[in-house]
Amino acid sequence: MQPGFVIPLWADLTAVALGGVQGALFASNFRGERRLDLLGVAAIGILIGMGGGLIRDLLLGLTPATLQSDWYLITATVSALAGMLLAPLLQRLNGLIVGLDAIVIGMFGAFGTSKALAFGLPVVPSVFVGVLAAVGGGVLRDVIMGLPVAVMHVGSLYAVAAAGGSAVLAALHAVGLQLPVAAAVGIVVTAVVRLLAVVFDLSLPEQRNLHRRRVAAETGLIPVIGRADDRN
Repeated sequence: MQPGFVIPLWADLTAVALGGVQGALFASNFRGERRLDLLGVAAIGILIGMGGGLIRDLLLGLTPATLQSDWYLITATVSALAGMLLAPLLQRLNGLIVGLDAIVIGMFGAFGTSKALAFGLPVVPSVFVGVLAAVGGGVLRDVIMGLPVAVMHVGSLYAVAAAGGSAVLAALHAVGLQLPVAAAVGIVVTAVVRLLAVVFDLSLPEQRNLHRRRVAAETGLIPVIGRADDRN
């Protein structure tokens, strides 16, 4: 590990706290076939708050930092409960929620990439760790809640934003910038890309190679009405 480098506890806890609030807001607004109770909302908030750090450290072969201090779980729990209690108020401030989401992605991505670089990983794997740390909590949330994984669908740009910020961070570090400064720039880049994607409705090109009729036939989800030329 790079001498003297460590993610400040306050910074890591800030990411955990923001993630906890964001996760609780998402869960509080969930309207599925089965409604979540208070424990379920709190659990999702804790998962988002701690998920990125857990994935980051497991990929690096380390004992997760979130399990080496009482403050991580305490912070995630309190933040999730606060997000749940304030949900009726905060859900009216859609811009605040979008901005919070962008910052959370940026922080987990920057911290993941910084820690990987400090441990001597090459640039590409370090960026990969950052991206997984950024989107991992959301993926775990969607899987546990039985939802389509958001990062895989058109219009999210979560992974693209995280990859952009992490790549800028790695490039700046490669030219001699200190990791804390490079990480701050990476957070800003990720947040800006994500916000621009939301404001201007940007997305990657949609996959259109499969015809709707083929997808319908293979999944059995959509009734297929045969055309005249198909029956001949």
